Amino acid sequence: MLTTWVVMPTCLPHVLRRCHTCASDRFRANGKFRVNANHKLLDVWLLVLCTACGETAKLTVLERMHVRSVRPELLDRLHDNDPALAAELLQDPVVRRRNRVALDWDGAWRLDTDGSDHLDREVIDISVRFAARIPVRPVRLIAEGCGLSRAEVERLIAEGRLVSAVRLNAKLSDAFSFTLKR
Repeated sequence: MLTTWVVMPTCLPHVLRRCHTCASDRFRANGKFRVNANHKLLDVWLLVLCTACGETAKLTVLERMHVRSVRPELLDRLHDNDPALAAELLQDPVVRRRNRVALDWDGAWRLDTDGSDHLDREVIDISVRFAARIPVRPVRLIAEGCGLSRAEVERLIAEGRLVSAVRLNAKLSDAFSFTLKR
């Protein structure tokens, strides 16, 4: 029987970027946007706060866009400071590349295993899916979900009792499955 685990975000990740004031490298997004209109052109930024000094920095979302080219529902979400939109934009690779930032997901996700009754079986087939693009090592997920140490998971892989079609010691953010033989 196939069991499904889900990696769920619990909050917005930290934004890795150098602060110009205190040289810290972590910012937190609070879901606030700044929308600036210059005649018929819009600029939109996602505001992030330095975790050390509280300095505000802006991540460019839209730059010199004609007002009519922005969907009205998107504009409403920007004006309402929609936190779900902030999460979507932080995960957008175009926004991250434009602003030269990376995300730190440590402590911003949880693994939902739907109980531990499946761990008693001799052979366990598990499918892992991600609710957001959170890069995590499968070894860490398996250790957390099965109540094992990472060294035990590595040993099971070396013995061939833990198998998967993907590399289990590299970071993944896409769905994968594995089989554990006790």
